[in-house]
Amino acid sequence: MRYTLLSFPSAAVAIGLLAGSPASAQVVTNATQAQSGTYDVEPGHTQVGFSVLHFGFTNYLGVFSNVSGTLNLDTQHPASSKLSVTIPVDTVQTTSTKLNEELKGDQWFDTTKFPNATFESTSVRINGRNDAIVTGNLTLHGVTKPETLQVHFIGAGVNALDKKYTTGFEATGTIKRSDFGVKMYVPYVSDDVQLRIAGAFEKQG
Repeated sequence: MRYTLLSFPSAAVAIGLLAGSPASAQVVTNATQAQSGTYDVEPGHTQVGFSVLHFGFTNYLGVFSNVSGTLNLDTQHPASSKLSVTIPVDTVQTTSTKLNEELKGDQWFDTTKFPNATFESTSVRINGRNDAIVTGNLTLHGVTKPETLQVHFIGAGVNALDKKYTTGFEATGTIKRSDFGVKMYVPYVSDDVQLRIAGAFEKQG
């Protein structure tokens, strides 16, 4: 997989410029200082990563991209916040082109029949200054189940490149793929799927 957004020389120049930029100093790392409002997912910097234990040998990684959705963020009353995201399952990528195509097939995700996964939050509970437990309904492979994510606020501020107010979070969780009817090679490839999500959101209006 290639996640590089800039060549290394260009990235080095950009980082050097941003280090002295006033905008780079305006990022807040206390969640209560972020701006409340309606945000859209910024797909270029949002990734839904997953890992499974492969035959007991390795924790094998993959990622979904091109995520879309909205976040209604209320930093003063976090329990009122709402998240709704859609994940195009056929964006799945691993280090194997052959496996990428396999995963899209009817023995795995069956992306022709079930092109999207969705997550709709149902509750937000604060668990520390910058942490929350977000519960919601995950729909995958045509099955909907309640799942829980541990969410950590990373930062918010004006993006120095596009000048858009942006906020970012990291979320982790574990789901059982067999709960969603994706049972191929269980238990040799683990039923438990570890999720690690990088979520970037741009404020609207």
